[in-house]
Amino acid sequence: MDERALFTKFWTDESKTTRTVLARIPEGSDYRPDPKSRTAQEIAWQIVCEERMIIDALESGKAEWAPPPMPATMAELLAAYDRQSAGMAERWKALPAARWDGTLDFFGGQRPASPMAWSFLFDIVHHRGQITTYLRPMGSTVPQIYGPSGDEP
Repeated sequence: MDERALFTKFWTDESKTTRTVLARIPEGSDYRPDPKSRTAQEIAWQIVCEERMIIDALESGKAEWAPPPMPATMAELLAAYDRQSAGMAERWKALPAARWDGTLDFFGGQRPASPMAWSFLFDIVHHRGQITTYLRPMGSTVPQIYGPSGDEP
């Protein structure tokens, strides 16, 4: 298995887990653990936008951060995530080797493309972890991620 195939497998597996976590965010919750913290829905929208941004960046050779307005409801956010995720693995698989092994313009600087993809995947997992710490205080449950949770032994 080459690196891009390995990445695509990890991306696909992690996105399924991310979707499970996002689905646990209660509708209408404005919980934040601290006034400086974002809500779970705001973090979830960042995940959606980061996932789109990194594949767009590798396909085009240039990273651009211009997220659309956050959906008003979690149902709308999940629907956007589902639409986006539906073709994501195919986009990674179809990415030309020259793009995967090349560089991309990352806000004015040149960065190696594949390490940036991995970095974004890890950042998305990090933000998903933030959301899991919000779930119980919001009245939800924490799903299994890499093994049992207190709510799903």
